[in-house]
Amino acid sequence: MITVSEARKLISDHSRGNREEVLPLIDALDRALSADIVSPVDTPPFHQSAVDGYAFSYSDWDKKVGVEIAGEVQAGTVYNGHIGSKGVRIFTGAPLPSGLDTVVMQEKVELTGGLIMIRDEMILAGSNVRLQGSQTKAGDIVLKKGHRMTPASISFLASLGIIQVTVYALPRIRIIVTGKELVQPGGHLGGGQIFESNSFALRSALQAMDITPVSVEIVADDEDAIVHAIQAALDADLLILTGGASVGEYDLVPSSLERCGVKKVFHKVKQKPGKPFYFGTFDNVLVFGLPGNPAAVLSCFYEYITPAIGKFTGRQYQKRLKMILAHDFQRKPGLTQFMKGKTKGNTVFILDHQESYLMNSFSHADALVELEEERDVITKGELVDVLMILI
Repeated sequence: MITVSEARKLISDHSRGNREEVLPLIDALDRALSADIVSPVDTPPFHQSAVDGYAFSYSDWDKKVGVEIAGEVQAGTVYNGHIGSKGVRIFTGAPLPSGLDTVVMQEKVELTGGLIMIRDEMILAGSNVRLQGSQTKAGDIVLKKGHRMTPASISFLASLGIIQVTVYALPRIRIIVTGKELVQPGGHLGGGQIFESNSFALRSALQAMDITPVSVEIVADDEDAIVHAIQAALDADLLILTGGASVGEYDLVPSSLERCGVKKVFHKVKQKPGKPFYFGTFDNVLVFGLPGNPAAVLSCFYEYITPAIGKFTGRQYQKRLKMILAHDFQRKPGLTQFMKGKTKGNTVFILDHQESYLMNSFSHADALVELEEERDVITKGELVDVLMILI
């Protein structure tokens, strides 16, 4: 049996994003760039007025005489007339005619006929002008590999004329839930049967990461059936199985995985819940075998599978924090324990009902509190390690 830190390292060492895809810019929200983005143009692409006002040559300006206005320039047009020492009426976003370098706001002038007198004591050469390339220059790296695309990022790239980006592809994930006792919600419970919920937990946890599993299959505790389901699922990037991961007579997942050629990396971790946790590989496929208890499934998913998915997508989905325990707590040492918790400000409460089959407390939790193997008594006010599961 290995430690939690050893399990994390082994999974991390085997996890990597190995596929890219090109997406239309508008479809790239929340995706991580797999390559640097280089600007194809200067922005602004020309010297541009920042306000509605009047453009003129600062060095030609005679404060006593004023500036004669030769015409006007609207955004989206170019002034082609002769300027000389004159100025132009100009609007926000319009290009400055050649030879003009300063803009005075329209509120700061007196207009008489075709002449303006500037009444702005603070104006300097270059005032109210956005210089060509002042935001970015052609050839600049504007967003780096790994950047998570936001609405602002998409707007920014659109302003550079970019219409598509290369991002890390979302992993192909398949789910196999095992158990003869399982009945789908809405069905009729027979003797010894329970409603299946693990696929709902995993699918919704993946949905929160904008990932839809390729397939979800429910399989009875029959080794041939499990082997058949695994063989059909080994075209995925990640395969997640729940149930049958321990060492009982009907815990058939480890032996089924071995029959399918999956190479075991480890089986069993010194933790609670989820001690029978299994991890293996098949070529580049990551295979996770989770216990069947619902709280163990979600705890192992958040602690191990979510970071592995982040390696594929180039994203970090979680926050690990140090928080203040809001109350005294005592437990039996020996295993690292992931405790369902509820945060308030910079403090965290360990909830009741911590058993691995209980989901009533998990439904209120927003964090997992990690207590190290030998930490048995924690006093109110001490710091504990917290994984935020809802961010």
